[in-house]
Amino acid sequence: MFCPECGSTDKKMVGDICIDCFLKDFQMIELPKRIEVQICSHCNSKLEEGKWSEEFIPEEEIIYRALERNIEVADEVSNENITLGIDQMKGTIAECSVEAVGEVEGRQIEETHETEVKILKTVCPTCSKVQSGYYESVVQFRADKREIKAEEYVKADEIVERTLIKQYKSDKLAYCPQIAKPKEGYDYYIGSLKSGRKVAEALKEEFGGIIKESPRLISEDKSTGKGLYRIWISVRIPEFETGDFIKFEDRILYVNSIAKNSLVGEDISTNKKHNIPMKNMEDIEVVKKAAELETTTVISKSPQIMQILDPIDYSAVDLDMKDEYSKYNVGDEVKLIRIDNYIYLIN
Repeated sequence: MFCPECGSTDKKMVGDICIDCFLKDFQMIELPKRIEVQICSHCNSKLEEGKWSEEFIPEEEIIYRALERNIEVADEVSNENITLGIDQMKGTIAECSVEAVGEVEGRQIEETHETEVKILKTVCPTCSKVQSGYYESVVQFRADKREIKAEEYVKADEIVERTLIKQYKSDKLAYCPQIAKPKEGYDYYIGSLKSGRKVAEALKEEFGGIIKESPRLISEDKSTGKGLYRIWISVRIPEFETGDFIKFEDRILYVNSIAKNSLVGEDISTNKKHNIPMKNMEDIEVVKKAAELETTTVISKSPQIMQILDPIDYSAVDLDMKDEYSKYNVGDEVKLIRIDNYIYLIN
């Protein structure tokens, strides 16, 4: 066939012209002379197609991704191999080169293009919220019918910090911009509701108790007319602690352990253990604290009676012999608790 541009008759034709004439004006790849990329100056996340990435991306990687997204390879190219390079940085402008090798109609061709990537520093919506002290939830750490101990506050602070560090891997609003300290407890202001709930669950895991949520209307979205709410999450830990004595369903129990959703108590009359769901916390009465345990001495034993010394008036107190008393000898010290004018020995 005859090439109308060069007159050649012995070359491969591409459409109406020969391969040489076709390749003379052919461009294997296209990319803009200038590419602009918006990144957050605080977290290095990148704005892409109207959405901010949620991951930290090194600036060099952001530049390479911008180049990749803006390269268009012609349909006629096969077996292409594209090499990206950052030649130099001038402030926020990266001068870049793109080298391309590929095949077109059986011919291998090479191209080199130069472009620049402009980094536009801004602040992403999430970092803007963090800077302003934004929060979606308040975790209220409270105790039921008692004051929270200093060591419990220290432990709670550690739990909140540890939980938020773990959550930050997937939630950039996992932070605590403020801790309020009213008389009744601590209020932890948490950036996101999701992380606020994780904090509440972690506190309950450690101390036991009950979690309740209550939304509060703070404003109205003018564009939609819908209310904007913050969520107050109450974590109310029990009045009782490990080692205390409680009354539940007419049983007096020694609190062996407290878990997230239940407690284990031992009946001080039968030594039988009971598992009580934490949802019944309001029905549990604390009858004695661990600090009210007393110490006395065994003064005599017989097959029917064991006699101890009353630590208040030093009178002799007779106790009906039980199997568990067989381990005690005269002169041994024992622990006791007084409940409803009755003395119980505590193992």
